[in-house]
Amino acid sequence: MCGELDDEGPTSLQEAHYNRFVLHAQAILGKREKAAAVSDDAVVNAIDQLFADALSRAMRDCEGADPTRRYDMLSMQPLVFARLAGLLAAHLSLGEDPLRRVMEAMMHGYAEADALEADHGHDHDHDGSYGHFGHSH
Repeated sequence: MCGELDDEGPTSLQEAHYNRFVLHAQAILGKREKAAAVSDDAVVNAIDQLFADALSRAMRDCEGADPTRRYDMLSMQPLVFARLAGLLAAHLSLGEDPLRRVMEAMMHGYAEADALEADHGHDHDHDGSYGHFGHSH
């Protein structure tokens, strides 16, 4: 009917957001594969690999979903990762200011997506390491 929203599939804006995510994820994962070990620190390398594994899983789950539901899957994933981040942060010492570290990491992710967009999907400045969020300053 005229004026009603079509629930048959994603809108072109949703498709654009989803496609942007795929391009960014592929760029980050491609760079991670080339960099293999980012640091001499085993913990930093393990954390970087965990990030790459989680991103790969998020992308696989979206790609495996019905094409009309991929954006829906993508839109729910941050809630899962936020819940996990909260659970993990709740088990850290309050002296380490876990909420601040989680928020800094979240803002880093936003900035990384913007940097990739500015470079048309290529990240020239970021080394791919997320280990610097593991230490309090």
